[in-house]
Amino acid sequence: MSEAFVPTPAPPYPSGHSLLEGRSVLVTASAGTGIGFAAAKRCAEEGARVMLSDVHAGRLAHFADELEDEIGRAVARQTCDVRSNNEVAALIQQAEETFDGLDVLVNNAGLGMTKPLVETSNEEWLNLMDVNLSGPFRTTRAALPGMIERGRGSIINISSICAWRAEAGQSAYGASKAGVLAFTRCTASEAAPHGIRVNAVVPSLAIHPHLEKVSSPEFLEQMIRENEILGRAAETWEIGNAIVFLASDYASYLTGEALSVSCRHA
Repeated sequence: MSEAFVPTPAPPYPSGHSLLEGRSVLVTASAGTGIGFAAAKRCAEEGARVMLSDVHAGRLAHFADELEDEIGRAVARQTCDVRSNNEVAALIQQAEETFDGLDVLVNNAGLGMTKPLVETSNEEWLNLMDVNLSGPFRTTRAALPGMIERGRGSIINISSICAWRAEAGQSAYGASKAGVLAFTRCTASEAAPHGIRVNAVVPSLAIHPHLEKVSSPEFLEQMIRENEILGRAAETWEIGNAIVFLASDYASYLTGEALSVSCRHA
C-alpha cells in the first residue's frame, strides 16, 4: 500500500517592499482566481498603480472591487477581448490616459486545451493561437509606441512549461506558448535600444480554485508526484512574485529571457 501523499507546505505570503512604487501596471485576463489576479495584487502590494482587464465585464467589476477592498485604494479596470484590434487599442489608450503613461504590461490572457492533434479542429487551433500568441502581439504592438516615446518600459509575457516539455494532447497549447517565447526574444531585440525590457515567465503547475474545479484530486496529485521537484504545486502569488521581479529594477539587465517557475523532473 502506497503512502498517502502529503505535499510540501507553501511558504508564508510575502509582505511588500515598494519594489514598484509609483509605476503603472496593466495585467490582461486578471479577473479571476488565477495568475493574472495574483500578479495584479502583488504589483499593487509593491506600490504599483494597477489596471485589471478581462473579457467578462461582470467578473472584472467583481475582482477589481475585491482588490480595491484588499489594498485600500482605487483599481482601474477596462474590459478587453485580446482577439479584437479595436478593443486592444482602446485598452492601451485607457491605460495611457489613466496613468499618464503605461510602465508595465503583463500579457496574461490565454486559453488552455488538452486534445489529441488529430481531433483538433481548425477553429480550435486558430482560436487558441489568436488568444495565446496574437493577443500578446496586439497588446505589445499597441503599448510599445508610448513606451518608446518615454524611453522606458517593461513587458512580461506569460508562457508555459509546455513550451519546453513535450506532453501528449498539448500540441496546440504548447505550440502557442513556444511562440510566445520566440515573440519575447525577438521583441526584446527591437525594444532594447529604446530602454524597454521584454521577458517571459514560464509557470509550471500553479494551483487555483478553477483548476481544482476542473481537475480531479487524483490527477493533481499525480502531476505533483511525477513532475514537481519541490514536492508541491506553485501558489499563484509565487508566479506573481516572478512578474514583480521582472517588472522591477532588480531585473534591470534582464531582457529576452524566460524565467521558469519552477523546474520539473526530467
